[in-house]
Amino acid sequence: MGVLTEEQIEKMRAVGLRLDRSGTFWHESADVTHPRLRQALLRWLDVRDDGKDIIRLDDKRYAYVEIEDAHLRARSAHWDGDHCTVLWDDDQEEELDYAHLRQATDHALYTTARGGKLRGRIAGSAYHAVAERIVETADGFELEAAGQRWKILNAA
Repeated sequence: MGVLTEEQIEKMRAVGLRLDRSGTFWHESADVTHPRLRQALLRWLDVRDDGKDIIRLDDKRYAYVEIEDAHLRARSAHWDGDHCTVLWDDDQEEELDYAHLRQATDHALYTTARGGKLRGRIAGSAYHAVAERIVETADGFELEAAGQRWKILNAA
C-alpha cells in the first residue's frame, strides 16, 4: 500500500462533523445519540495553532469539526467564597475565566475554557448562579469575584 500524501490526509480529516449551538453533535445529517461517544467527542475538542476546530486523538490523528457557537456549554456553576466553578458539558470542572467574560445580546455569557483554548457558553441555571455576583456600573456590568471586579464586555 502506498503512502498517503498530505493532501489526501487533509481530505480524510473533513469527516462532516458539526457541533450545533445546543450542544448536539451531527455527523453529516444524523445526530450523534450515543451518550459515551458524545462525551468522548466533547473531551477531544481542541483548536489547532492556526485556529481550526478539531477533534484530537493525538498530535497526528484528528478530524475537523464545525463549531456553530461555543465548544462547551455550562451545565452548572457554583460559588465557593468568591470563586466560581463551572461544570462544562464535557463533565470537566474549572474555575470561571473571569478575565474573558463577554455577554451576548441574548444575555448568555461567554468565556474561555480549558486554559483559554476553547469557547464556553454560560446560560440557563449556570448563568443565574454566576449572575448573583454581577453588578451594574456606570460603564456597564462587572463580576465581583476572586477579590476584584471583572469587566464584562459585549460579545462581538
